Amino acid sequence: MNRTRVFPLLAGLAGALITLLVFSILFAAGLFERSAPAPSTAAAPAALGGSATTNAGRVYERAREGVVSVQARRRMVSSSPLQSPEGGGGTATGSGFVLDDEGYVVTNAHVVDGAREVTIRPGEEDDRIAAEVVGSDLDTDIALLKVSAADARELQSLPLADSSRVRVGDQVVAIGNPFRLDRTATAGIVSALGRPIEAPSGFSINDAIQTDAAINPGNSGGPLLDSGGRVIGVNSQIATGGGSNGNVGIGFAVPVNTVKRVVPDLKEDGEVSHSYMGVATTEVTPEAARELGLETQDGALLGSVTAGGPAAAAGLRARDVLLEVDGQRVARPDDVAAAIADDEPGDEVEITYQRGDDRRTATVRLEERPERAPQSR
Repeated sequence: MNRTRVFPLLAGLAGALITLLVFSILFAAGLFERSAPAPSTAAAPAALGGSATTNAGRVYERAREGVVSVQARRRMVSSSPLQSPEGGGGTATGSGFVLDDEGYVVTNAHVVDGAREVTIRPGEEDDRIAAEVVGSDLDTDIALLKVSAADARELQSLPLADSSRVRVGDQVVAIGNPFRLDRTATAGIVSALGRPIEAPSGFSINDAIQTDAAINPGNSGGPLLDSGGRVIGVNSQIATGGGSNGNVGIGFAVPVNTVKRVVPDLKEDGEVSHSYMGVATTEVTPEAARELGLETQDGALLGSVTAGGPAAAAGLRARDVLLEVDGQRVARPDDVAAAIADDEPGDEVEITYQRGDDRRTATVRLEERPERAPQSR
């Protein structure tokens, strides 16, 4: 049976001549099995009317000047699980978008991970501009770049939407630089919301936007735009099946509200602090529910509890079933990370869980998340 796989959208090696006939060989993309506020939102431009095709063209004309290509020269083999070995020591390319008139540019963390030099290029005919990596967060796959004040005057920023208002079926346009084809636009719809994808750190990003707009290696870090030309997400990964590495109409973008949340920390500290419980969760299958004597399959089954971690210190054990975290009901494993997403290391959260026939409570003192997920994940 074919398995679905998820790829980051990084493309390009130093000196590689990308053609459509050999793209499956030359792009530098790592693969892995799929696992389980801030800058203010810009005033909303009016949604563009007309047919889907006409609308996509208008969105492109409105937004294309705010999209840049990103080139990262690597100083070493990247430790990111999303990078292929060939990515180290070479040059990788991705996409990005201009955040504001101060010269800040957003891209994916996996595009610039391990880079010794980063440049951006606004358009195919433009010169490359030196960019500083202000900060990077592998847990959300978001990185923040900055160009000089003089160069910033030549850039056009894109307005940000409120991604919590995005709905399945909304029309979207992706703009990026797949296979080094500058400012390529593709159109589609929002196919699903709240998808879990694996971050470069090995932890989960639980609220990704799924789209059928064609996105490919090189689109990493580029914007996913709504019908008003506002950014709703940062294109990050694609899923493939049957051994094909190309686009099959399943792409994932990190919601722009995540960008709004992490950018202030990246500006101030160059990194983002994430809370951590120290548990690996899985679904409550019918078999597990019967074995554990559960009436429903709601909750998150603890597959493992990190020794010495916050949950272990609070007395939780493998095979406990989490039912509530910090006052929020847990219906599935992804709800656990979502429940503590806004909590800080050092915060205490109340946990309701089931062990055998007993429903219990515990207080977990959250800690700083490690740089990489434990190998047991």
